[in-house]
Amino acid sequence: MVINRVAIAGGGVAGSYLATLLDGHTDVTVFERQKKEKFRAICAWATSKYEMRRHASRAGLSFDEYILHEGREMLVQLPDEIMSIKLKGLCTFDKKRLILDLHRRLKIVYDVDARGLAQSEYDLIVDATGFHRVLLPRIRRDYYIPTTEYLARFRDPPFDDFYLKPFYKLAGYLWYFPLEKGYAHVGAGDYLNRQRPELDAFTKKYGGEVVEIVGRPVRIASPAQCEPIWSGKVVGVGECIGAVHPVAGEGIIPAIECANILSETLEQGLESYRRRVLRDFDAYYKTFMFLRKVHRGEFSFLRDFHLILFPYLYMKRREERFGMEILLRQWFKILSSYMRARHSPGVP
Repeated sequence: MVINRVAIAGGGVAGSYLATLLDGHTDVTVFERQKKEKFRAICAWATSKYEMRRHASRAGLSFDEYILHEGREMLVQLPDEIMSIKLKGLCTFDKKRLILDLHRRLKIVYDVDARGLAQSEYDLIVDATGFHRVLLPRIRRDYYIPTTEYLARFRDPPFDDFYLKPFYKLAGYLWYFPLEKGYAHVGAGDYLNRQRPELDAFTKKYGGEVVEIVGRPVRIASPAQCEPIWSGKVVGVGECIGAVHPVAGEGIIPAIECANILSETLEQGLESYRRRVLRDFDAYYKTFMFLRKVHRGEFSFLRDFHLILFPYLYMKRREERFGMEILLRQWFKILSSYMRARHSPGVP
């Protein structure tokens, strides 16, 4: 497949990283809908420093320069106690600064509607528009979780490390991710759309001053459910093709993994890319099937025990990739607490 000119719609993590990989090998231009002076990097800024060090170095960056907070433990709110999970590299980082540093090396056009690119003369057009999936055909049956996130400032931060509160039936969770100087990202995603009351109760209790609010859905449908992954000369990367972990809601590293796959398979053709994505993200489909059964009230511990074990084993083998210690007893404790409890616990 001969690719001389590439257009990338979306200057977020997926689009910017992919453009960096392709730059120098082909003529690549990034088209970003936001204005340069108002660019925002939406959603939580948490990731694994070990995995991101490797990816950032491929893009010529030192990831450690962007780290804001390195975690030691994650506190998980259970109905009757707070459980501590040992962290192994989970951190928050300055996502906006990292993306803009990538932008400075690229040919990028801001404040543009990318929908017209489908009829352009580029050899390849990449849809990296996240949830919106602007250029690819609509997904036949989509699955997503509404989320809201506050950038909040606390005079007396309620936690000095990561905090998580799962919701009933694993419909989502509230997160508190420390940044620096008393700032934190406090967000919640909930399949049942209860995130705003949870966030408001949290910030009111702990005296958080809300500086900025971002609301967006997060796609949890896996790549296998987001076909077509490519159509004509348009191909998707990142969240627009379901590269988001269904339980964790984490999409930074999956987006980068998508970009790596596309850059590695480009000469072989888009069908090779599709097959590789479906293979590498098959675990996300199996995890989604577990989650969907729980949401629908169809899950049986006896009948579906293998679906419980699969997400655990997948993450256990990749502890540094997910930035935390994965213990079976803790996984079972979270499941048993939030699949049986009829009410989500209040703010601790």
